[in-house]
Amino acid sequence: MWALLKEFLVFLRQEKKWWLVPLVVLLLGVGALLIFGTSSGIAWALYPFM
Repeated sequence: MWALLKEFLVFLRQEKKWWLVPLVVLLLGVGALLIFGTSSGIAWALYPFM
């Protein structure tokens, strides 16, 4: 897991693609909401946004 993150950061530094960082963070956040929001007590608060 850490090797993948390290390789991604090296790629960003070499290719100067720093605009990808917010996109990746946003996609990970949406994925976390979908995974944890459907089976938890906060699901009722997330349904209007889906």
